Amino acid sequence: MTVSNGNRGLLPMMEAVPSIKVQVPVWAYIVNWMFFSNVTIIFNKWLLDTAGFKYPILLTCWHLIYATIATQILARTTTLLDSRRNILVNGRLYLRTILPIGLLYSGSLICSNVVYLYLSVSFIQMLKAASPVAVLFASWSWGVAEPSLSKFINVLVIVLGVAISSFGEIQFSWIGFFFQIGGTCFEAVRVVMIQVMLSGEGLNMDPLVSLYYYAPVCAVMNFLIALVSELPRFRWDDAVNAGFGMLFLNASIAFVLNVASVFLIGKTSGLVMTLTGIFKSILLVIASVLIWSTQITFLQTVGYIIALAGLTYYSLGYDQLASLGTASLAWINEFLSMNGGNSAMRSKRAVVVGLSSLVAVMVVLELTMSERGRRMLASSWHDRHGRHGHE
Repeated sequence: MTVSNGNRGLLPMMEAVPSIKVQVPVWAYIVNWMFFSNVTIIFNKWLLDTAGFKYPILLTCWHLIYATIATQILARTTTLLDSRRNILVNGRLYLRTILPIGLLYSGSLICSNVVYLYLSVSFIQMLKAASPVAVLFASWSWGVAEPSLSKFINVLVIVLGVAISSFGEIQFSWIGFFFQIGGTCFEAVRVVMIQVMLSGEGLNMDPLVSLYYYAPVCAVMNFLIALVSELPRFRWDDAVNAGFGMLFLNASIAFVLNVASVFLIGKTSGLVMTLTGIFKSILLVIASVLIWSTQITFLQTVGYIIALAGLTYYSLGYDQLASLGTASLAWINEFLSMNGGNSAMRSKRAVVVGLSSLVAVMVVLELTMSERGRRMLASSWHDRHGRHGHE
């Protein structure tokens, strides 16, 4: 088709090209969040323990300085923090809500990083299963929730599982244990204060906006603590050995985790978030065993299963668990059925096969690349050939 262009004759008409919107599947947001969450924890453990940068408070301070700068840049160049415009922050709101919540957040971050010097990643994840217990007791103390016998029994099951895991820990440290409990308590009180103070003011902050306001407070708080605890013994050689590039990458990944959390919250339900968090913790325990050859006893495994079962029931409740079980059985039946040949089921089968292959690859890598795996293979080879030699 052509149109007249006055004195210049006929020109072809420019037809509007429809914009193509790329639909990102929900599972991609879930995998993205799980990946960055677990990588952040493993990276922190590696820096503080394996790489020898034994300054957890300074590392946390560096993360917060990075987050402060990054959120300021994003606020001025993107729309990710536009929701902050709905929050009128004055001196009263800052002193009564943001400052105390930021101080609690700082305490939680400090304890969560210091504990990597004393406990294994797998055992820390087992202790974190008790986090809802601390939140529940804090809610009862602040009058946010009404005490009930059923919830009390439920949290006792979680505590029992964590206690069994603790008794089964081979490299137990009381210092690390109390730092982890301290971090859990700080975080529980912070969650309840957000519910009481910010919700009471009619405010709602996503993780990125929260970081925009809390990161500067936490950075100052952490620096003051590091000034008397870690800076007097700080050596530049430790930073050089760890690598400034690795420290920058570590802070970048920790910040990207907050961005991933924002996208995940907007795409999933509370049920999916709960199940994803539990599955993420299990994967992190497995990764810890594969990377650091962490020994997990049978007693620890039993305790962790009990704690996860109690946590799942506490988070979801009987009705949701029953409906989830029914849906799972229907999915398994369709998966195993010969008639399930549609494209959606083929995709699901591909995911299951892919995950199974990933687990198999991880096992092979563990046996061939890790020191413990090579010892196991060598021992098996010598035993087998030793028997043949005697015969």
